[in-house]
This record gives sequence, structure tokens and C-alpha cells, in this order.
Amino acid sequence: MSGHPVIGFLTDFGLDGAAAICRGVMLSIARDAQIVDVTHSVRKYAIADGAYLLGSAVPWLPVGVHVAVVDPGVGTERRPVGIRAARGDILIGPDNGLLLPAAERLGGIADARVLANRDWMLPATSATFHGRDIFAPIAAHIAAGGAFEDVGPAIDPSTLARLDVPAARVDPGVLATGVTYVDSFGNLRLAGSPVDLAAALGPVDAGETLALELGGAPAGPTAVLARWLRTFGEAAEGDLLVYADSSGNLAVAVSRGDAATRLGLATGARIGIRRA
Repeated sequence: MSGHPVIGFLTDFGLDGAAAICRGVMLSIARDAQIVDVTHSVRKYAIADGAYLLGSAVPWLPVGVHVAVVDPGVGTERRPVGIRAARGDILIGPDNGLLLPAAERLGGIADARVLANRDWMLPATSATFHGRDIFAPIAAHIAAGGAFEDVGPAIDPSTLARLDVPAARVDPGVLATGVTYVDSFGNLRLAGSPVDLAAALGPVDAGETLALELGGAPAGPTAVLARWLRTFGEAAEGDLLVYADSSGNLAVAVSRGDAATRLGLATGARIGIRRA
């Protein structure tokens, strides 16, 4: 990577200085790097949230090295890994499923390796801060021109840890889906797209009312009604709507409100969508 290489950076570190320490390590090695902070406010230990946010962000970043650290297993037998995606990006982080959605958004895995090059790590490696001691320096060495093959031995991509995240299933008359992420507005991001919705229900007209079966249960006491709309402003304040989010996936929101709180749902919750 020549010129000013880009390093994307995502963690659950918050504001206590850990992210700044990692940036300092990276810039000490790759002085010309441009570090893009995706976020450091991932919910603590929420690997699936971090995976969702990283996968949502990397297609919009320039080709580069992307470091992600949401790592409740730090210091255990879980592997530190690097993944080269088909687009050319390098993903660095723990082998706990965090990196795989991003790799898939970047065209899939072209190469995967264990991070084992001690010369590219800090001289002293702690058991609790691999972001500083392993991930940040190795990412910086790659950004500064080091070959990805030098990080360590190749591994079979099928051995990488994968997350159990909701997926959309098209059934006759119902789209079985689930919450993949709850954003800061309380909007529920769902698995599946408007194409999946149309495959399950047929064409859905703007403004049409849909039944949301919370927990995936048949329509009844757990079903709530929401309209299929293009954007929040088309609903009255407090109304529930289903829409296509900025990534092209389905989502549920309350206009100028919080759908997660209203419906009592969190990441992983199942939802069925039918015609009302």
C-alpha cells in the first residue's frame, strides 16, 4: 500500500484511552497512515454488534487494512487472525466471528492466516490487551508495506469461528427473519431485503399494513401492525413502520421513537412478517 494507507479501526473500548493507545502504536509504525475510526462504542463484549457494524462500514472505506477488536476471549486459546478479502483489504482481529461478515461484504475470503510474526508485535505481549500488542502493530506493518503472507502460516478458512446470526427464510405468506442489530435510535435492523419480502408476500404497496409476529409466533397477541413505508417522515410521530434501510436490508422503526424499547426486542429476536 503506497501513499497514505487507510486503516479502519473498530472496537468496544469506549472513551477510556485504549483506542488512542492503539492509534499511537499504529502511527508509530506507519507514520503516513490515515486511521478511520469506524466506532469505539460497540456494546461491551457484543461480538455480533461489532461484526454488523464492521460489515456495514468497510464497503464504503478505501481498500486498506481494517482492525477490529471486540474480544471477550482475549488471552485464551482463541486465535489472532488475519483475512485477505477478495477486494484486496486485510482484516485483522480475533478469531471469534467478528471479521467474517466484513470479509463477505468485500467479496469473500481469499486467504486466512494466524498472526504469529513476533517481529511485527510489540516486544512484550500482555494477556489482556492484544489490540495494542498484536493487532495494531501487525496492521500497521502491513499498511507500511509489509506482505500479508509474512503475518504467519495459512489456515483453512472453514476453520474460522462463525457467529450464529439471524437469517431470512422465505415461506409461503410469511418472511421469517430476525434482528441483526439495534442501532442508536432503537431501530431494529433485520435479516433479509425487500426482495425477500416480495418473494414471501408478493408485491407490497407503499403504505400497506403488515403484521409483525414477535418471537416468530403465529399472529395473535404477539402480533403488532406496522406500515410499509419509504422513510420515517412518511409516518406520524409514534407510528411503527417497516422500511428498507440505507444498506438495502429490512428494518423496523418508530417514527421519532424507539422501536426496540416499544417492542421489547434485542439483537437475535425472531420476527415473522405477514400481510395484516
